[in-house]
Amino acid sequence: MTTAEILKKVRRIEIKTKGLSNHIFAGEYHSTFKGRGMSFSEVREYMPGDDVKFIDWNVTARFSTPFVKVFEEERELIVMLMVDISNSSLFGTQQRSKRELITEIAAVLCFSATTNNDKVGVIFFSDKVEKYIPPKKGKGHILRIIRELIALEPTKAGSTNVGAALEFLNNVLKKKTIAFVLSDFVSSPYEQPLQLVARRHDLIGIHVYDKYDRELPQAGLVQVQDAESGHALWIDTDDKAVRKAYTSEYENKNKYCGQVFRKSGASLVNVRTDEDYVKVLQGYFKRK
Repeated sequence: MTTAEILKKVRRIEIKTKGLSNHIFAGEYHSTFKGRGMSFSEVREYMPGDDVKFIDWNVTARFSTPFVKVFEEERELIVMLMVDISNSSLFGTQQRSKRELITEIAAVLCFSATTNNDKVGVIFFSDKVEKYIPPKKGKGHILRIIRELIALEPTKAGSTNVGAALEFLNNVLKKKTIAFVLSDFVSSPYEQPLQLVARRHDLIGIHVYDKYDRELPQAGLVQVQDAESGHALWIDTDDKAVRKAYTSEYENKNKYCGQVFRKSGASLVNVRTDEDYVKVLQGYFKRK
């Protein structure tokens, strides 16, 4: 992809996702992820019913009338996106690939965080951490993230290692953050690092999948290739046993993913490539 094509795509995604974040997600995001503390704002005269423990005795003595301290919620948060760019994310048979959907959702979350005046950072991963963008504010920073979402490729035929991204997050950020993992979660195990992250941070997994990740279409004898291992073989998709085994493999990984997130207390949202992710995410924010 040329630089001009990348910039054109960045602009197109910016227009679409910024509109969504401003008009749809800003309220839900703002109410879902509140600040993590209170900071001093001002003093005002004491009113009946005010808690006496907030009386500012210095100001009270100066003016010979009681004044109380007023606090407000510290709203600034850090949002970290852990984005799967492994080869399996390139798969897609419906409206878009998993990677394209991940890019759109990540961009919406970036602009929603910016509207909320939060810092945003990204960890790109495949079978290892490919790139780390530390949390910052500003439109230029967000556009840089979107450019990387579009253009960054794994350094080799990368498989998926969710655990590597989670371990990296635990090492680089000690302050509590809101962490989104956007992946198809085809790797395992990652239970231990996920539990460690969920203990320290607000962790939300966004499981992106395609209809044909779960079920094989009946198309006769076809050659298929594993996007991550490169292994190719011929299979008979009309064979019920083959289709059943394929679905069973997916269900096992999906079951593991759900169990690990529930056990850790983290949230998990499932989005299919042919679904309206806007409704899915809105539903999550409102439930949260």
